[in-house]
Amino acid sequence: MHARHSLAGGRLRADLTQTARTHQSAQQTWWQRAVIYQIAVKSFQDSNGDGIGDLRGLISRIDHLSWLGVDAVWLTPVQRSPMRDFGYDIADFCSVDPVFGTLHEFDELLAALHARDIRLILDFVPNHTSDEHAWFIESRSSRSNPKRDWYVWADPAENGGPPNNWLSRFGGSAWEWDELSRQYYYHAFLKEQPDLNWHNPAVRDAMAEVMRFWLRRGVDGFRVDACAVLAEDELLRDDPPEPDKPESKPPPQRLRRVFTDDRRETMRYVEELRAVLDEFDERLMCGEVQGKTDRIGHFYGEEHPRLHLPLNYALLDSGWDAFSLQANIDAYLNAIPKDAWPVWIIGGHDKKRIASKIGQEQCRVLAMLALTLRGTPFFYAGDELGMEMVPIPEDRIDDPFEKLVPGYDLNRDPERVPMRWDGSSNGGFTAGEPWLPLGPDVESRNVEAFKSDERSLLALYRRLIALRRREPALLEGKQVPMRSRNDVLAFKRALGDDKIVIALNTKHEPRGFEMPRGGALLLSTYLDREGTRISSPILLRPDEGVIIKLEA
Repeated sequence: MHARHSLAGGRLRADLTQTARTHQSAQQTWWQRAVIYQIAVKSFQDSNGDGIGDLRGLISRIDHLSWLGVDAVWLTPVQRSPMRDFGYDIADFCSVDPVFGTLHEFDELLAALHARDIRLILDFVPNHTSDEHAWFIESRSSRSNPKRDWYVWADPAENGGPPNNWLSRFGGSAWEWDELSRQYYYHAFLKEQPDLNWHNPAVRDAMAEVMRFWLRRGVDGFRVDACAVLAEDELLRDDPPEPDKPESKPPPQRLRRVFTDDRRETMRYVEELRAVLDEFDERLMCGEVQGKTDRIGHFYGEEHPRLHLPLNYALLDSGWDAFSLQANIDAYLNAIPKDAWPVWIIGGHDKKRIASKIGQEQCRVLAMLALTLRGTPFFYAGDELGMEMVPIPEDRIDDPFEKLVPGYDLNRDPERVPMRWDGSSNGGFTAGEPWLPLGPDVESRNVEAFKSDERSLLALYRRLIALRRREPALLEGKQVPMRSRNDVLAFKRALGDDKIVIALNTKHEPRGFEMPRGGALLLSTYLDREGTRISSPILLRPDEGVIIKLEA
């Protein structure tokens, strides 16, 4: 193993300093104890007035992260990019785009986070590059170029058209004609995002070196983008039609992606990435995995480890009632290996803001749910404010999904709008014109206003994170199901003699709840009655969640 080291000014992460913050366990890794906060750098804080968030702006907001109590941040890509797809079209994997800053500022950010005992997870985009990447420029220069086979090239079909029927996720054929070399290249996403050929060992070696570049700088891990689609069928066989009412789906979803997604070879390549990560101590690999809940388990690995945390969106996708939540939580926990560590996500840069789905009152219940389930919780900057989807005027649309596949509600801009720090017109995000509009209610729904209100959603997040850290049963305890009744979702966390009940009223009306026995109320979403003894039955107020430590 390499010793942990950082070019960002060194890092002393002695466990003795951590004991002041959280319960320690010799059996748990840092990422099993962590609360992870996703930051879309472009939308977090602008420092130079150009309306785009940057590294210097992020550095200026580390106090917020420390105050909130998060243990790690996951950053969307900061590498050099033409920015046709929110930075996921990377032109140089070992760089920082000037719009965000410099490598020196990245090192400064890393050192500043580490000084606050906050880890940094970087987006890693192995499936494709920008068409402006030097590798692709070489690859398309001629059929005889040494890097030709670094991408997926194919001759036309007999009719002169694309080699097969594969579809881009952004609409139309997944094949783009290259006039110079008289072949097509494959792109699962934009035509400006050509797919790397992961069947080529040279490509895999090059991407391993990209990982090592950032790991040697001291990053604490990666969120692997689109890691279920690394490998395509080498025979280029056609995908079958989607059998379930394909005409009602967006055009890119009308084929079943049998020959491009979730291939056996992809699992082997993910194992290779994990082996690179494991050359370094205490690093995390989580990843975006396509597919249904019943397929998520194999991304943990069987004979060989794959992802530590395949990202799970079951809470976001669930119907918002006690029975649906109970069923989706149980289905997920049954789908992952017995010794696997769960993960729960309640927001993200390409997921619709759940506050618009469940309402502000239930956002408090959601926060309590995500931060008390067994596993690692992820939330997205702005979730702690209950930020909702923001309408985007047609002339301000940035997302290629909406531009290329209009009319199917695929636009991701509404969840990517900038963070609100104060009640000023631009929310304290920028001194210039923000790259996307901030939306309504900025003057009342912002960090400054919520910090001054001890009953705010932001205050609840902070209290929940602190409670999770104080109570060993919430960090390490078993997940013990209870039967949900009367619109109340309930479960227990148990560690030795410590037993904690979580009861969540999913309705806007009072509901009764029967507990096994009485106990002390540790926290209510109403942020009152802490420390009071609660006897059974308890009447939950509308939209109330409670955490109760049972009497021995």
